[in-house]
Amino acid sequence: MSYTALYRKWRPDNFSDVKGQDHIVTTLKNQIRYDRIGHAYLFCGTRGTGKTTVAKILARAVNCANPQDGNPCGECEVCRAIADGSSLNVIEIDAASNNGVDNIRQIRDEVVYRPTEGRYKVYIIDEVHMLSIGAFNALLKTLEEPPEYVIFILATTEAHKIPVTIMSRCQRYDFRRISVETIAGRLKELTAAENVNAEEKALRYIAKMADGAMRDALSLLDQCMAFYMDRELKYENVLEVLGTVDTDVFSSLLRQIINEDAVSIIGTVDGIILDGRDLGQFVADFTWYLRNLLMLKASDSAESMIDMSAENLARLKEEAFMLDEAVIMRYIRILSELGSSLKYATQKRVQVEVAMIRLARPQMETDMESVTERLKKLEELVKEKEDIIALTALRPESPAVVYTQTAAEEKPHAAKPPKYEIKALSDDLREVVTNWRGIVGQMDNVYETFLKAARLTVVDDKLCLVADNKFTHDFLATEKCMSSLKSVIENTIGKSVELEIRLLEENAVFEDTFTNVEDYVKMNITVED
Repeated sequence: MSYTALYRKWRPDNFSDVKGQDHIVTTLKNQIRYDRIGHAYLFCGTRGTGKTTVAKILARAVNCANPQDGNPCGECEVCRAIADGSSLNVIEIDAASNNGVDNIRQIRDEVVYRPTEGRYKVYIIDEVHMLSIGAFNALLKTLEEPPEYVIFILATTEAHKIPVTIMSRCQRYDFRRISVETIAGRLKELTAAENVNAEEKALRYIAKMADGAMRDALSLLDQCMAFYMDRELKYENVLEVLGTVDTDVFSSLLRQIINEDAVSIIGTVDGIILDGRDLGQFVADFTWYLRNLLMLKASDSAESMIDMSAENLARLKEEAFMLDEAVIMRYIRILSELGSSLKYATQKRVQVEVAMIRLARPQMETDMESVTERLKKLEELVKEKEDIIALTALRPESPAVVYTQTAAEEKPHAAKPPKYEIKALSDDLREVVTNWRGIVGQMDNVYETFLKAARLTVVDDKLCLVADNKFTHDFLATEKCMSSLKSVIENTIGKSVELEIRLLEENAVFEDTFTNVEDYVKMNITVED
């Protein structure tokens, strides 16, 4: 016997097995239970949500000799005949290929004959929006006053194309997209029934990719099971089969964009292409990732709307501190435009690379959002300078002194102290430096101001903050500030690092004594751990 696809093998045969459409199932069961069956139904909804399946169950239930709580028994002669397609009283019509006036006239001629078995003759017209205007007009009179033994069930994915005259004569039922939780639960049931060992994370990802369609989810599961036959179906396997990208890649790419690291951005895109991922799906998933980021930024209770592991959610929260809502919305706008243009692009890779660089470099664009972002960056730089000047003015030993570039140039020349060179940078310190902007953003406002006034470096394999005045140094060196900073770093990278505060010597220049570790990391120098 030939193999039967999962979506056909596990198609529900009663209302109780229909998932995610309780509002429709309950209504139809009550109509059957209390014999209040309508003469015309319109089932609307996106693909794979159960329209045709519910129509077939309804056709069996209204003709069943022994209905049980509104469900067909599945054992009587009528139920078996309808199930195997041999019943003459349930007629399925594909309006996509039978959309002419003559096809509908044939229905009108047939409805005068009573059903040979059961109570009702049921016409299921799928994709009914494909009927021509003439065909709709031919159907109208029969639909308005059908014989008492005839039921019409019209199914469509595009309800807006149905004439109002037809719609007003039907009971309309809107099939909702099925939730990720419901689809994942159904997939778990089916994999157990099929004796397939599947990771829960893998099933949830398939459910998410199905976009609310149970049939799509079963088809994707079928595809993944076929590729990894007789092996456990893991999350990584699903990504490989479906050509999609892991969340870690989106997080890494976003941080590269924030740091304006064009070289790393191109490298990430290159890796995605070499792994055989679909660029269109990649753009769609990255847009969804940014949507989750925007939800976190816009609402304190957004966690319930985000389907993500606790580990990834913590990382997303950290990234939410790095960006303003306007910037995220600009990212989403650019990616949405990219997603539309990719459908017809011949050079998809080039378009993706250019769009990623546009995300990182707002100065390349002249639209209002980009100009606003550039102005905000300038304002941040100005504010940092003003904070430094204000903090310097508060120094007790010289309250009225404000150091300017001219004053620095007039400082007496002194012997330069030996410079602390960075010979190697551990992975932990490199991760702290890469995420420094987000770490500072997570600190309380008062701490954030002082941290921005200090310079970051590494001395003797220790993370070091260098302050150019004693007031800033003493504030950062307090136990409360150090404890808070260490806690944020540990929450960000998952590890603790050694941290110290240093005061820049009088008349010294930072670059002459220390190495700017952020520039060091951006140079992409390969060092030994």
